[in-house]
Amino acid sequence: MVLSRRWAVFLTGVGVWTWLIWPRFGLAIWQDDRSFADGRPTSFLLVHAVLIGASLAVGTTVGVLGMRAWRYHRRRRVAEDLVAAGPSGPQD
Repeated sequence: MVLSRRWAVFLTGVGVWTWLIWPRFGLAIWQDDRSFADGRPTSFLLVHAVLIGASLAVGTTVGVLGMRAWRYHRRRRVAEDLVAAGPSGPQD
């Protein structure tokens, strides 16, 4: 399956967005008064930690797929330019 260049950019953006948003949310959860009771983590913290970890894993996967598709389109464009230039190379 080949993704379009637009989808590649979108998926890469989603991956970047995920890594911008979820760590900040994790810090907010960590600092929340409900995260610890008697010095021990509560279920509130643990549930959110699992959600944040899963979101980062999905975001990373989506971002990697987007980057791979983006690189594919870039390599394809370079190859097409070389073919269009002919056997003697680019003419300046």
